[in-house]
Amino acid sequence: MMLTRKYLEINLPTQAISEEIWQGEALVKAGRYLIAKKLVEAGTAVVDPLGAENPLIFSVGPFAGTTFSNANRTSVGCKSPLTGGIKEANGGGTFAYALGRLGICGFTLHGQASDWIVIHIQKDGQIRFEDASPYLGKDNYVVANMLHQKYGKKVSLALCGPVGEYQGLLAGVAFSDTDNRPSRLAARGGVGAVMGSKKVKAIVVDLHTMPQLHDRKKTLTAVKQYATWVREDPIIQTTYNPVGTMGMADFTNHIGGIPVNNFTSGSQPLTNDQFPLGGTFITELNNSRGGKQTHACMPGCVIQCSNVYADENGQELTSPVEYETIALLGTNCGLTHPDNLARMNQWCNELGIDTIETGATIGVLMDAGLADFGDTAFMEDVFQQMLQGTESGQLYAQGTYRVGQHLGFQRVPTIKKQAISAYDPRVIEVTGISMMMTAQGADHTAGNVPKMKTRDKALSELIVVSLEAQIATAATDSIGLCVFGRSVTNPHIDFLANAINHALGTNLQPTFFHKIGRETLRLEREFSLASGFTAVDDDLPQFFYDEPLPPSQQTARFRGVDVHEMYERLPEVGAERVPEAFGGATP
Repeated sequence: MMLTRKYLEINLPTQAISEEIWQGEALVKAGRYLIAKKLVEAGTAVVDPLGAENPLIFSVGPFAGTTFSNANRTSVGCKSPLTGGIKEANGGGTFAYALGRLGICGFTLHGQASDWIVIHIQKDGQIRFEDASPYLGKDNYVVANMLHQKYGKKVSLALCGPVGEYQGLLAGVAFSDTDNRPSRLAARGGVGAVMGSKKVKAIVVDLHTMPQLHDRKKTLTAVKQYATWVREDPIIQTTYNPVGTMGMADFTNHIGGIPVNNFTSGSQPLTNDQFPLGGTFITELNNSRGGKQTHACMPGCVIQCSNVYADENGQELTSPVEYETIALLGTNCGLTHPDNLARMNQWCNELGIDTIETGATIGVLMDAGLADFGDTAFMEDVFQQMLQGTESGQLYAQGTYRVGQHLGFQRVPTIKKQAISAYDPRVIEVTGISMMMTAQGADHTAGNVPKMKTRDKALSELIVVSLEAQIATAATDSIGLCVFGRSVTNPHIDFLANAINHALGTNLQPTFFHKIGRETLRLEREFSLASGFTAVDDDLPQFFYDEPLPPSQQTARFRGVDVHEMYERLPEVGAERVPEAFGGATP
């Protein structure tokens, strides 16, 4: 008999809840695939993204609630108010773990509540709607403490921060980590603004016992086997575990592909032969202070690429410091010391906002002459204004593209109105192609291949590599896995299929993985076309074509028209193999 789980449809205006019982492949085709399918079928491409007709979808994968390493991601999806296209943003933490332990595979929030609410999903199956007015206008850490005082420590939270309350497009949805910090964000695309438009301040989920499994013994054996492979994997054990994602900063700075001072340079000068915002320097500094450089953001994860960064007195300053934050909120804004970066990162945690979009926005403000690069007092003021919701703060919270428009400034690093991630496409070309083409809008996680040498290769070859990366990533995002395990997951798809079969009672074949990846991309493409996106929307900003990037002096080679039809090649791209370029890649 196949295992079943519940999917909830929650009507916010009436507080009516309907339950659907799902089983089999419906529990596997989750996350990013489910979001794309639901949004396409509902015709969401033409609705107002901050209106009542835009659903907000939360979905978890087949291993949610177990301790299967890096398999407790939560996907959040809707029509993006930032890009106008589709958005799936996912985060780690304990939220998926909590839902899985209650036998819930996901839920959709429909409509808009009349007053601000907290939704409490209880372990006895009851769902309560409670007054959220005591939590409004406060930062996420204050709100999390208040909620834990009321509901106890054995709950997981999904929070709409103060910027999301006034529908700032920088806003994500913050999840509890394993220490109850609200520090793991489904960050990009304005999903927190959509949560704010629905007047849902927080979702509280009780933590419960291990979920039912079709074959418990075989599933737990698979959990142990996967963990063993992770512990033996050289990429994970030499980079992700001891250093974390910040290790990518040393590489991109070395090759000249990290954004510096609003993408005007690809590398930051070394200090005493060291890169102070690189993983090597930060790891040594943090360890010397007693910080935790190896930390699991979700239960059971043995990759443990998260960290807890300590100040000079050994006190926690923030968690986690990640590569994208180093690049966009750090080097891109002219910061040169990790302590300053950590303080800005903590501001983003407290406000519940995307560090990529925030850093790109501040970089534009600085480049436009409102402050010097590296001006931390100015950055602090930007955060204060956003917390207070002043006129200036609400402008900043609309993100990079709209701030650039307001200022009449042309050097704005966005694609489809979303900030470009921490891989300059003039140098890191395959990731650049993925960011140009993905329906997600300038999102490196859609298909990141940062270490491939590409300048001597033709576009046709790079398109195939990008598509292979996009297919594998879309599949990973659709089954609740973290892409940091790709060096273990991708070579063991047959094992993964069997592990899911043991957990759910399905009869998946290994080909399921790439099929779900291709289908996800096809659905997202359908949504983009229905939203009105054309080849022009796939272009990089003009300055990437006009301005050679120091130190390589390279300009962008490819236009939107060159790559716009690449998804027509989906059926012919054989994603059964894992390209060598995946080795060492990081989101």
